[in-house]
Amino acid sequence: MSEVTYLWNPPPVPSLPVRGRPARLPINRLFFVGRNYLAHAAEMGRPVDKVNESPFYFTKSPTTLVESGATVAYPSETQNYHYEMELVVAIGTPGFRVSQSDAAALIYGYACGLDMTRRDLQLAARDKGRPWDLGKDVEQSSAVSEIVPMPGIVLKQGELAMTVNGKPRQRSNLSMLIWSIPELIADLSKFYHLQPGDLIFTGTPEGVGPVVAGDRIDGHIDGVGQIVLHIGAANQRAMGMPA
Repeated sequence: MSEVTYLWNPPPVPSLPVRGRPARLPINRLFFVGRNYLAHAAEMGRPVDKVNESPFYFTKSPTTLVESGATVAYPSETQNYHYEMELVVAIGTPGFRVSQSDAAALIYGYACGLDMTRRDLQLAARDKGRPWDLGKDVEQSSAVSEIVPMPGIVLKQGELAMTVNGKPRQRSNLSMLIWSIPELIADLSKFYHLQPGDLIFTGTPEGVGPVVAGDRIDGHIDGVGQIVLHIGAANQRAMGMPA
């Protein structure tokens, strides 16, 4: 078989550091769960009735990934750029149509995440029944901390908190998730063959709000770790990323 050549160099594989390991975790896909805390669903004007509803998801390109500590650009075409602090589940074992009781076997570990959002564009699209891509699939908008290996462990509680410039903005507990981690993995695996390197952002609690250039976001999740993100000027390339 002849060697494959390309017209230009392919982009590097997106990856994240793993606590205590020299090897990095290659990223496959980024899945996001919408409205998975009751108070956040209410503040967005879309209350959730778990009895009659199922989780819903959106995706972002892995090219939106940035590591904790980076400085990212304030994106174009928005006047309302929001933070959303979330627990991130890293999948380490393939699975399709798995049961809730078997879902834990797919877990490799966890991280802290930020789903940065052009809120004005998201809401405008939502109100017109259009896809959220311009609001959500934003360059440099998926910030993730190092992955903490916890194979097969299901996190059921732990404080999630976030500040902007040292001022509290979000605070909740993983026990407040509407759909638990096993429920999410089992449900998502009905629609996708989950693969190692898939990340699931499990939803954000109440308290979302805007940031401006010069702001610093700090967040933590008990038992998982911390995340930091700096908001730079418009069109600024991500800084503080590994070479």
